[in-house]
Amino acid sequence: MRWQTTGALAIVLGALGTFYYVYEIRMGPEREKAAGQKDRIFKIEPADVAEVRLKRSDEVVRLKREGDGWQMLEPVAARADRGAVDDALTTIVTAKTDREIAAAPASLAEFGLDKPAVEITATLKDGKQLGLFLGSKSPTGVWVYARDRDKPAVFVVSESVLRDATKPVADFRDKTLLAFNRAAVTGLEIVTRDDTLVLEGGDRAWALTRPAALPADADTIADLLDKLATAK
Repeated sequence: MRWQTTGALAIVLGALGTFYYVYEIRMGPEREKAAGQKDRIFKIEPADVAEVRLKRSDEVVRLKREGDGWQMLEPVAARADRGAVDDALTTIVTAKTDREIAAAPASLAEFGLDKPAVEITATLKDGKQLGLFLGSKSPTGVWVYARDRDKPAVFVVSESVLRDATKPVADFRDKTLLAFNRAAVTGLEIVTRDDTLVLEGGDRAWALTRPAALPADADTIADLLDKLATAK
């Protein structure tokens, strides 16, 4: 009988191992993703968005993802501040419905949604578009009335969504003075009122070529380039 008991235990352990592998290893990431998206308005992630359009009462802000960064297309063509755009996009995309106010409201004006404060349109990388309309704040000011563009129900979301979606255009613009690849710099010219300094090299090997040929301090140059690259 011992071999039968051992065989039964082996089958049970094998079944448990299979269950653990399927439930925890294979299905675990999907369960975590579903849990994180629970009560969200949109079941997507910020990385899925290729373009976002914010239509406000007096202007339109349109931002398009380019590589690892963002470009502003409207109201002006300019580099966008990646951190500011990513923060606002994350707030919008991960917004959750706190509660439904009206499944089929008789009047959108009651919630400020007849003329939304902001109309948010997110274009995904696959071309699909999602829309969210934000109206007026609730009496407490903690919530904002909102509606999915494609659905009639009115619900409330955190005021932070309205706050981030109505940031001034200047907040979304990249304020970096000089945009350049720090590692690609092979020369530097500094023109002052009295003289001109020319430096050549790269990485940790630099030399002064004007006004005289002399070795240059690589640490000093690296510090200067770092300051130039981060100056805003």
